[in-house]
Amino acid sequence: MAGVDEAGCGPLAGPVVAAAVIFPESWLETGLPARFRGLNDSKQLTEEEREKFFERIQADPQVHSAIAVVDVETIDRINIRQAAWQGMNRALDQLQPRPEHVLVDGLRIRWLAYQQTPLVQGDAKSYSIAAASVLAKVTRDRMMRELDIQFPGYGFAEHKGYSTPKHFAAIEKLGACAIHRKSFAPFKPKEAELFDTSALSSPPA
Repeated sequence: MAGVDEAGCGPLAGPVVAAAVIFPESWLETGLPARFRGLNDSKQLTEEEREKFFERIQADPQVHSAIAVVDVETIDRINIRQAAWQGMNRALDQLQPRPEHVLVDGLRIRWLAYQQTPLVQGDAKSYSIAAASVLAKVTRDRMMRELDIQFPGYGFAEHKGYSTPKHFAAIEKLGACAIHRKSFAPFKPKEAELFDTSALSSPPA
């Protein structure tokens, strides 16, 4: 049984990242090893804690994991929800052994090519989903720090592409760059209601 999760559906810029994790079945009886105690939804962990668990998940020979990245071009072409689902399927397809069943965070995913059980707030209820959320979040955050060097001035290392006032101000000043999602507001006005654009006085030209 695998847990799967994604990071980066909401930002205005950058890729969406999905991860999948299978913990040993024996841990259902013995419990998590001490090195994984405290593992939780990535949003409930500090950056330092996420990095620590990321390294431990990746290094543990008993844990099977996979990560998939879906780029901005694909997000704009097929929409963010489909891109996230594509990433989840790609991550699950990489797992060896392939999972027989999948735990997903939130609602049932129609286009997931695996038998699944949806769990509301699953990243706080399932260790395998929590581990997947950590892998996805840390991978994406690292990518955004690298993209901040490639596209300076937007503050990607700080806000990771989310719709903060600083990010909106940078867009207004500099315009969109290559990693901005052109299908998202403020770049596509008809979708503006999906985001808080109060910090943006007018959309970029």
